[in-house]
Amino acid sequence: MLVQIPVTAIVLALGLALLVTPLVKKYAFKVGALDRPDQRKVHQRVMPRLGGLAIYVSFIAAVLLTMDITLQVCGLLVGGTLIIILGFFDDTRGLSPRLKLAGQIIAAAAVIPFGLEVNSLTNPFSNEMPILLGYLSIPVTVLWIVSVTNAVNLIDGLDGLAGGTSFISALTLAGVVWIETTTSGVFPGQSEAVALALILVASIVGFLRYNFYPAKIFLGDSGSMYLGFSLASLSIMGMAKSATFISVIIPVVILGIPLLDTVFAIVRRYCGRRPIFQPDKEHLHHRLIQMGLSHRQAVLSIYGVNVVLGLSAIVLTLISPKQAVIFLVILSTVILMAANKIGVAGTGGQAPIVPQPNKQQRS
Repeated sequence: MLVQIPVTAIVLALGLALLVTPLVKKYAFKVGALDRPDQRKVHQRVMPRLGGLAIYVSFIAAVLLTMDITLQVCGLLVGGTLIIILGFFDDTRGLSPRLKLAGQIIAAAAVIPFGLEVNSLTNPFSNEMPILLGYLSIPVTVLWIVSVTNAVNLIDGLDGLAGGTSFISALTLAGVVWIETTTSGVFPGQSEAVALALILVASIVGFLRYNFYPAKIFLGDSGSMYLGFSLASLSIMGMAKSATFISVIIPVVILGIPLLDTVFAIVRRYCGRRPIFQPDKEHLHHRLIQMGLSHRQAVLSIYGVNVVLGLSAIVLTLISPKQAVIFLVILSTVILMAANKIGVAGTGGQAPIVPQPNKQQRS
């Protein structure tokens, strides 16, 4: 069984995103979904957010009009709808971190009855004997989805950053699952995961036309949470049935930038005895600008790292497990050294601070 490229769905999602985003921009002004500049933020003027609504509408419409709605696809749509509603209220009214977290947990749990669940983990010592999670499957699934949702949400600090990162991650995910299907056969959900990931890619590309620097509209929490939620769910759909231990690591590599930035933020705030949920300006994109990069250069630099991680994920699917372990050790060492050098790891590294003129700020 071969995976079919959903050309019609891709074209439809791209076209809808290009058409719907300007309408969502006007709607954001109407309902007061506006992002106002403050000391922590980079942009200097009031900007409409709620851009995630455009991606959601484009993706949902393309899926409903062109794909068979299986149980897992239905779960993705239901969970995505819940997360976009949560993001809508956060973008228009503002929600407390605890309330947002509760909503994310509900949305993540909602996909489980539809078969989107991590039931087992592959055993690194025996691919023939997977580790069954049993009662732990639900908390593990919820933890993964909520973690990725918040990780993408946290990196949404520069024009086009979260959208571009999600674009590269979704494209890589489609490529990795495609390779898995040709080497191991198609498992239930894998062909759907490829199609859905490519439709998501098209929706993001259409939105990035208006979101890349200088942005005309922001993703908002609705968009960054929706993208994170979708990527996490698609990784479960596409990779959970794979038989190799490395397949457990691949989604982490694909989503390396947002996940690592989140981990470093937690470590940084813990070591500094600050609340975990307290925002700061020490994320990767902030540090790159403080080092002297322009807004565009910082975003493109992170895109480049994402591409490298994406290619690394593809390499992991093509080499032996022993080679993959060595590759992962080298990759992890390089990442930790770079993070410490830039100053995002909270382990003592400090990047040089260069004052930036306003024209390089998010606007």
